[in-house]
Amino acid sequence: MTSYRMRDRLIRDHTVAVPLDWTNPDDGRTIEVFAREVAHVDRADAPVLVFLQGGPGGKGPRPMPGGDWIDEALKTHRLLLLDQRGTGRSTRVERASIAGMSGEAAAAYIRLFRAEQIIADLEHIRRAVFGGIRWQTLGQSYGGFLTLTYLSFHPEALSASYVTGGLTSTDPDPVEVYRRTLPRVAAKTAEFYRRYPQDADIIARVVDIVENDDIRLPSGDRLSARRLQTLGIDFGMKPGFERLHWLFDEAFSRPGRLSDAFLAAVDDASQYWGNPLYALLQEEIYADGPGATAWAAQRVRDELGGLAATDGPMPFTGEMFFPWMFDEIASLRPFREAAHALAAADDHPRLYDRARLARNEVPVAAAMYYDDMYVDFHQAEETARFVPNTHLWVTNEYEHDGLRQDPRIVRALIDRVVAEGGPL
Repeated sequence: MTSYRMRDRLIRDHTVAVPLDWTNPDDGRTIEVFAREVAHVDRADAPVLVFLQGGPGGKGPRPMPGGDWIDEALKTHRLLLLDQRGTGRSTRVERASIAGMSGEAAAAYIRLFRAEQIIADLEHIRRAVFGGIRWQTLGQSYGGFLTLTYLSFHPEALSASYVTGGLTSTDPDPVEVYRRTLPRVAAKTAEFYRRYPQDADIIARVVDIVENDDIRLPSGDRLSARRLQTLGIDFGMKPGFERLHWLFDEAFSRPGRLSDAFLAAVDDASQYWGNPLYALLQEEIYADGPGATAWAAQRVRDELGGLAATDGPMPFTGEMFFPWMFDEIASLRPFREAAHALAAADDHPRLYDRARLARNEVPVAAAMYYDDMYVDFHQAEETARFVPNTHLWVTNEYEHDGLRQDPRIVRALIDRVVAEGGPL
């Protein structure tokens, strides 16, 4: 552990060695997991609030000055910001991690970075570094999925849990997920064109060029219409519409020629050099027990008509990954065989224990955003009814990144648990 001051914050950095596979901890394979403890200098012994980062494949946030949710949380808690295994300063998953492996071996390795292993890491840190104290969690997006896994297998570790934009189904089915979320993306796309109707013509001209000419991105990848469609992933955040509008505003350096700035921006927005797990595990986070995911997003997209780029204004896609992306995107090509092996695997570990969740005693306060493009609100309602002691706050004031938009959200959730009797 190393410690230092950052203005009025006390920082403690923890790095611990853990088994690569908690189901077989004695096989000799280990990795490192990193977590950063942050406290106000006057509250160094405040209750611990573990932040479960979104993703999958997201590292913990790096504290910055300036009135964000971290400042709000530090008024009453000290924070533990985990770099989930495979990310940040923890042992990373990157191209070199699977070099020389077969697709099946690489897939088996990558599956060791799922939710159940992340929670086992946290339990080791709780006991080895924090003396086995009972602590609280705040899960953003995928962090809400991790919260349900934590409540399933180690509820004795938790005194309260807070969730923002991440209360998911406890009986997940990736096909059902995309049947719900692809229409949400279509609705967001329609809103984008309603707000910026002039962009339909600009985008159509860009599509005509990339579909008929060999347009190369700075990475060397050929730009296609279907790659442009993936930029719709930003519609679920604020101000995603405006970011995409201004990106296409500078699409042309002169009539008929796409600008270098535009091509660089598209390349940057559609690469995954820093977080390949986000792409690799996107469907795996819904793989709970037997059954292959089998490229569920592609299957549902085909079921809904393909969303072809030639049918009127170009449709966009959201938080979903398709087989072709592992052929056409430079940062994902090294993982192509692993991605196909993951999609074919049908023997997944369990993510949730529904029987234990049905007996939950840990107070849970969850903020869900009615228009969320990534996590279906109606499934969140079902989970809130199924898991006792879950208090659901529903609002349409925010997009999926509401926690980043308004730090008061975290205080509202903490206060809700206090109003209901406080943490255990």
